[in-house]
Amino acid sequence: MSVRLATLTDIPAIMQVIADVVPIMRAAGNLQWDDTYPNPQVFEEDIKAGQLWVAELDGQIAGVTAITTEQYPEYAQVGLDVNETAIVTHRLAVSPHFRGRGLAADLLQQAEVVAIDRGIGILRIDTNTQNHATQQLFPKLGYSLKGEITLEFRPGLKFVCFEKRLS
Repeated sequence: MSVRLATLTDIPAIMQVIADVVPIMRAAGNLQWDDTYPNPQVFEEDIKAGQLWVAELDGQIAGVTAITTEQYPEYAQVGLDVNETAIVTHRLAVSPHFRGRGLAADLLQQAEVVAIDRGIGILRIDTNTQNHATQQLFPKLGYSLKGEITLEFRPGLKFVCFEKRLS
């Protein structure tokens, strides 16, 4: 297994991961993603910004995440200072064909590598309240639950915020 920066040629495989994940999310009541988001344009922008990472296993793209410094202003709802520079993980997805192999943890470990390389000591992530798998995973990786938020661009949904401070 390897984690590397994504390239534009990876977009079809990334979209296949998303196509495999979205129905499972929706069946579990997690309406965070749909047929319009995330889309190829979002991933293309991430790639051009040098912030999209893929996990490869057995020669296939098995997972994806954006590792950014883009924080939602709504993080302030749980007392996080959005003026502090933080590494923020967005669009984390692992193909159901490769679940249970630690790929999400590997992608989140890459976020720590990026944070250390940039001298940033704070990591943040949010997830839909119905995404129970990630809510169990994040604390195992040292993230602390900060609370529940709403996001203006996703009306009607609730999310939980997590933060990890590197020492």
